Amino acid sequence: MSRDHVTAPLAAVLWDMDGTLLDSEKLWDIAVRELAVRLGSAMTDEIRHALIGASGPNALRILFNGLGLDPTPEALRDAAGFLERRVTDLMTGPIPWRPGAKDALGLVRDAGLASALVTNTKRSLTEYGLDTLGRDFFDVSVCGDEVAEGKPEPDVYLRAADLLGVHPRDCVAIEDSPTGARAAAAAGCAVLVVPCEIPVPRAPGLVFRDTLVGLTLTDLEQTLRA
Repeated sequence: MSRDHVTAPLAAVLWDMDGTLLDSEKLWDIAVRELAVRLGSAMTDEIRHALIGASGPNALRILFNGLGLDPTPEALRDAAGFLERRVTDLMTGPIPWRPGAKDALGLVRDAGLASALVTNTKRSLTEYGLDTLGRDFFDVSVCGDEVAEGKPEPDVYLRAADLLGVHPRDCVAIEDSPTGARAAAAAGCAVLVVPCEIPVPRAPGLVFRDTLVGLTLTDLEQTLRA
């Protein structure tokens, strides 16, 4: 979707969760590495990096392919069940914030801008994240198991914009991973990238910063026009 000639004011900010607002990728890392051991293999950094930002079904396909395994449907169900149980255990209780994230959420809320949480994580696990984040920061939330295709497809971002009643081109999405940045850009959003675990390739329309610390409304407006 083209972002040419965007002249409308900033309408909404769409936030990724894992690795962007919460330092929860490390929790997923523990669970995925334990799953690899259960499958009789060892996780490599290459496989783990490929998993960052992927939706549940896509993540399992990447994992099994990377480990050289051809799973049965039963094996996929068992793996999905293990990951959900283990991540649930790890996410119970406060989850560390990413630097500057809480202040950035407050900035957007205090400015009266619409805000959405847009994540590939399934709803049951996202609720644990919202326990830490605070639901009052978000007008809506959209999860990977609530749309036809998760990131890197644009479905979650298109759904969030629709629920907010805004056009994606008038939104800034904040992401940390290549998968998420691709999804937001494909939806037509302006994309502010704050890398966490892995680098995000430079691409037209992506604006980069090292951290959310010190984020201003001017930064968001400039991202929209980039």
